[in-house]
Amino acid sequence: MSEIMLNLIELPNGEAMSYRKTGKGSKIIILVHGNMSTSKHWDTVMENMPEEYTVYAIDLRGFGASTYNTRVNSLRDFSEDLKLFADAMGLNEFYLAGWSTGGGVAMYFAIDYPTYVKKLILVESVGIKGYPIFKKDAAGNPIIGQFLKTKEEIESDPVQVVPILNAYRDRNKAFLKAVWDSSIYVSAKPTEERYEEYLEAMLTQRNLVDIDYSLVHFNISDEHNGVVEGSGEVHKIKAPTLVIQGKNDLIVPMSMGIGIADGIGENVKLELLDGGGHSPITDDLDRFMNLILTFMN
Repeated sequence: MSEIMLNLIELPNGEAMSYRKTGKGSKIIILVHGNMSTSKHWDTVMENMPEEYTVYAIDLRGFGASTYNTRVNSLRDFSEDLKLFADAMGLNEFYLAGWSTGGGVAMYFAIDYPTYVKKLILVESVGIKGYPIFKKDAAGNPIIGQFLKTKEEIESDPVQVVPILNAYRDRNKAFLKAVWDSSIYVSAKPTEERYEEYLEAMLTQRNLVDIDYSLVHFNISDEHNGVVEGSGEVHKIKAPTLVIQGKNDLIVPMSMGIGIADGIGENVKLELLDGGGHSPITDDLDRFMNLILTFMN
């Protein structure tokens, strides 16, 4: 298969969004990546989509070749960019898949623009109560129940944030690879060539602190998450939804996937994957493709 080229489109809000596209089919799917990744991380999925699909994988603002002219404060900012992208491309009805942080973006989009979303696919998604970052004690251990709330606090976190910021600054691919090997690619790994491309893509991220802040403040549940009160907006998700959750995900605990399904309620299919980690695309691509294609058909 020929290389899936990167494209760029100007948005009305002063940002430019980079994206990958493949296929010419009548069925449209948009893929939204997560934190510490880009549209490049969807490459094997794009390469294996049937010919009846046209596939778009976007780079969120501050990732890949997308601009980062205005800082984000909420995952909803990304959702609004996605709306501008869809309108600019003339897309008004499509399947929408979000991986990890991208799942939160996709949920906001399904809440705000329900007529656009034929079906929603959430892959190891952030939960409906967000993704907390705990304060740390002198030894660097999390203090359960005490959360980081401001960008300044997050930027100074010595365990989860500062090491990644330093790795980005120093282009330390070896460190990033060690992080992914120990937490994401625990049961299977990409080919060496793809892994190198993924690491290079990771280094394009310019918004880590803002992403972490947005994840901490994401709460569409009915409950307080320790940082902000829940908006209850999860009940506005009406699109048929597939929740894919690995039982062995070390990044997003299984309780988050179950919580998403419980929160949405009707019209949800929850798939708990035996041996599945945070990247079911890499763990077992055939299983992943079968799940999403069966759901969309």
